[in-house]
Amino acid sequence: MTSQWHGTCDLRLYKRPKSNNKDIVKTIHQAKCTAPLKLMRVFNDKKDGRCEIPILHSAGGIVGGDQLTININAEEDSSAICSSVAAQKVYGSRGRSKLNPQGRWANQKCFFQIEKNSDFEWIPQELIVYQGGLFEQNMTVNLDPSSSFLCVDLVRLGRTAAGEELGNGVWRSSLKVFRKNSQRKHYEFSDRLELSGEALKSIHGLEQRPVFGSLTWITPKEIKQKDLSDLLVNCRQQRAGLEGFMTCSLLENGISARYTGMSTQSARFWFYRIWSLTRILRKLSLPEYMRIWPMQENPSTDTKCPS
Repeated sequence: MTSQWHGTCDLRLYKRPKSNNKDIVKTIHQAKCTAPLKLMRVFNDKKDGRCEIPILHSAGGIVGGDQLTININAEEDSSAICSSVAAQKVYGSRGRSKLNPQGRWANQKCFFQIEKNSDFEWIPQELIVYQGGLFEQNMTVNLDPSSSFLCVDLVRLGRTAAGEELGNGVWRSSLKVFRKNSQRKHYEFSDRLELSGEALKSIHGLEQRPVFGSLTWITPKEIKQKDLSDLLVNCRQQRAGLEGFMTCSLLENGISARYTGMSTQSARFWFYRIWSLTRILRKLSLPEYMRIWPMQENPSTDTKCPS
């Protein structure tokens, strides 16, 4: 008999009323988690009142058959950034059992409800898929037209430092963003990917590059297309000094950036630069350095948000 986890995290984000006119409107939270997911200490002392939420997978790694479900409801006027405490590991699955010769999949499902005038950023640390690992993630976002959603996905396929490749493992990802209007919700953006087999070697795939990353920003409807076009130019200029292959393109209401290469650090740095530009475009404060992990550049020498 095989054992498996089904961890859950249910999170509600809402603004705390001001006690006086000088107070910053802060986002606070209510949460309920089941093992192996655990919510660490949440910080809501950002300059803009944004809540910083660190999620921990306490089991130390994911194996075939494990399921993770994350439900987040960002209520009206809330703002938050959600990340993970450490890089997530997916161990090999294929051929581990005579009953399951093809292996068992590990699954993560995320459901985000983002209400009016809210701002939600999903920026976990990288996922490391070991040789033979089978991992599928599905993210569904219901986004109000006045709200913003930014997410980052970063995965390393195989432990390359140990000379290991992904082998017969598979990484799958599905992102669906729905936008509500007066009558019904409709597709805003859909992105489905599978990295395995020939796609890891093909010139039209990763071409033997083990690191893949994506950043997606779905903007509030009031952002003008001219501003997005200018943002795209600026994002492409942020590749200087970084190794890897980086592309960036416009969406109907947002931008999409991709990274393939050898370095998760270069991917992090590029995505941080783009993330900062999205804040500047909306006249928000720049990202403050997160306590739980250094996505930003030069964290040891800089103690304040860059200006």
